[in-house]
Amino acid sequence: MPHLLPLLVAVPLLGAALLVAADRLLPRPAAEITGCVVSGGTAALALVLLLNSSPPLVEWVGGWRPVDGESVGIVLVGDGPALGMAALVSLLTLSALAYSWRYFDEPPRGHAGSFPALMLVFQGAMCGFAIAGDLFNAFVFFELMSVVAYALTGYRIDEAKAVQGALTFGVVNSLGAYAMLMGIGLLYARTGELAMTKIGRGIDNAATQSGPDALVLAAFVLVLTGLLVKAAAVPFHFWLPDAHAVAPTPVCMLLSGVMVELGSYGVWRVCSTVFAGPGGIPAADLTRALVTLGVLTAAIGSVMCWYQRHIKRLLAYSTIAHTGLFLVGLGVLTPEGDDGIALYIVGHACVKAALFASTGALLDRYGSVDEHALHGRARALRGFGVMFAIGGLALAGLPPFGTALGKAIAEEAVGGPLTVVYVAASAITAGAVLRVTGRVFLGLGPRPRDADYETSGSDERPETRGILRRIPDSMTAVPAVLLAAAFAVGVAPGFGGLVARSVNEAGSGGAHALAHWTLEGILLGLLSALLAVGLAALAVTRPRRVAAPDWALPLRRLQSGHVGDYVAWLLFGATVLGALVLPGLLGG
Repeated sequence: MPHLLPLLVAVPLLGAALLVAADRLLPRPAAEITGCVVSGGTAALALVLLLNSSPPLVEWVGGWRPVDGESVGIVLVGDGPALGMAALVSLLTLSALAYSWRYFDEPPRGHAGSFPALMLVFQGAMCGFAIAGDLFNAFVFFELMSVVAYALTGYRIDEAKAVQGALTFGVVNSLGAYAMLMGIGLLYARTGELAMTKIGRGIDNAATQSGPDALVLAAFVLVLTGLLVKAAAVPFHFWLPDAHAVAPTPVCMLLSGVMVELGSYGVWRVCSTVFAGPGGIPAADLTRALVTLGVLTAAIGSVMCWYQRHIKRLLAYSTIAHTGLFLVGLGVLTPEGDDGIALYIVGHACVKAALFASTGALLDRYGSVDEHALHGRARALRGFGVMFAIGGLALAGLPPFGTALGKAIAEEAVGGPLTVVYVAASAITAGAVLRVTGRVFLGLGPRPRDADYETSGSDERPETRGILRRIPDSMTAVPAVLLAAAFAVGVAPGFGGLVARSVNEAGSGGAHALAHWTLEGILLGLLSALLAVGLAALAVTRPRRVAAPDWALPLRRLQSGHVGDYVAWLLFGATVLGALVLPGLLGG
């Protein structure tokens, strides 16, 4: 079974190569069917391997196994979290391809397979990152994933703002990748190893009783900077709203659904295997760094989400806020926190992809994603209105959705004041989504003064061949299935326990912890949902009372659109990350 692990990368890449090679011969339906078949086959393989991942699968590609403890080969690790992420990546890629069936304008002859080919390369790179057992190849897949994401973000190259968003995305993420590569170089210089577990042992063997030294600290900051850029944690987050505003809807489904989550997964993987030992970063300092950045990310993401009227940007900031919650849960360094975040990520991925899919339907039906311009115009799209409302409640953590189960377990793990962060962030972001539901799909509240039906949002244009008079069944079915999957995560018997055992076997918590509903978790989920509904009702009926206050304006100005500003904030964030873990070095 381990020998099948490389196919998770090889099958999508070979499928993409086939589409490119036969591009001039394949008609558009054949190219799109091929993309779906290859993506679905990879998803099926990932699920089969996931069911056989205990004990974890390990494969040295090409038979280059370690000799006398020394290794130069590529190692792939198929434990529960890695294969779970690969399965999630593959299933959401399949969903995005199904959603985009005959979605874009008819491409020129010889380019019908370009979009599905790019999506397959994106899938293969994300799967490779998930199962990479050594840091260098994780970086290689990290870069492949990023390069394809740049191309997909700027897919509509005839639009200047799409090119600008892709350029910003490319510059910021490339700098994060360079930082990660420099950190890997420092770790290799210290240990002579690239496999994550071997690096961890090498750091521990070289450590003195005083704990980590300056080289280990610098490597930690550089590697984590690269991963936190991908996760869109504050202040590394500025690229994400700009990219979401211009990326095609199927791409947005993957950016917020899995790529950002892979950044959080990478943080967990590196911290638990490379820097967790006596020679790594002390637990107290690691907790301080992740929890501080997590709280900051959740707070800023929530505030910025609430004051957005561009629906894609609103959902992007919601993703940033939830990334903060993921970092807080991982930062407490407990098996229960890891279990909760794993479930939270699965549920959030399905819900966020569904919300972006529903937003795409608005754009293609009305030519706008401006909340004010769409006021009351989408009454006919009742099904999408229902799905938007369900998605908002799921983001709030309403039981029994998977987001609620993951949130409840994480809240129990973090405890104390940090629970307030979970309740507040989930309620505010969900309230923003429910506010959009009330205004756009129900026409509630007074019509905004700047809602000009003819001109508002005129800088947007449909991603389909023109304004749709009828939403295709594929665009309706995909978000419905995704929301059903998010619901199933919370109610499927034994699913939470299976995820918990997989995560704990791969980490240090053993296999004893089980994910389960608690009365406190249910009550906190209901409280978050009620707060979200209340905030949405207040925003719809009394918009002036929740207008942007003066103190929020500087936050909005920080999203300047200038890539130089974003680079400066990236450097500032790396400095802050170093300062947060520096006491561990000074204490020695």
